[in-house]
Amino acid sequence: MITVFGRATSSNVQAVMWGIGELGLEYRRLDYGLNFGGNDTPEYLGINPHGLVPTLKDGDLLIWESCAILRYLASKYGDGGAFWPSDPATRAHVDMWAEWGKVNFARDFTVPIFWARVRTAAKDRDMSTLTAALAWFDGLLGQLEAQLGRNPYVAGADFTLADIVIGHVLFRYYDIDIPRQPRSVIDAYYARLTQRPAFREHVMVSYEILRAKGAD
Repeated sequence: MITVFGRATSSNVQAVMWGIGELGLEYRRLDYGLNFGGNDTPEYLGINPHGLVPTLKDGDLLIWESCAILRYLASKYGDGGAFWPSDPATRAHVDMWAEWGKVNFARDFTVPIFWARVRTAAKDRDMSTLTAALAWFDGLLGQLEAQLGRNPYVAGADFTLADIVIGHVLFRYYDIDIPRQPRSVIDAYYARLTQRPAFREHVMVSYEILRAKGAD
């Protein structure tokens, strides 16, 4: 059975768990990190030298970094269809958007916006920096909206791994108290994602434990 080390409130763990859910895999998830601790022990550092979550164990194989885990799972347990195509050129199209989702979309939301708004007390918040981050992220949403204006999903007509890497960010984007520019195409895309059982189970998770005192 696949084992995932990482707390349910970690957005990176959520992306991996959503992928596991979409692939219909049996798993167990163990709480590590933040309030649960355990990720700074010699035992955990022996399986993930960075001390971060998630880490995945599949048999004797250990993998860390959420996108590497997702690519592995899709390659081993997917059917080579639309989710993670077997054709290298078609797969590269999916992977381009997955890479963009990780190194741009998720990065430019999680710390500068989510951490600033939820994990930082209002008295310590730099509103000018947060406002600039929101404007920058809206530009990324514009890029995503242009792509989704041509397709129901990020890489085309079908749901793919790219939708997981990009789409898991949107639950918190829509749920936190921030100003949002009208983006009807993104709204419709997010509504489609919320209809997926694995998204509802693994991504639409309360993050109240992450909220700093005085963040409201």
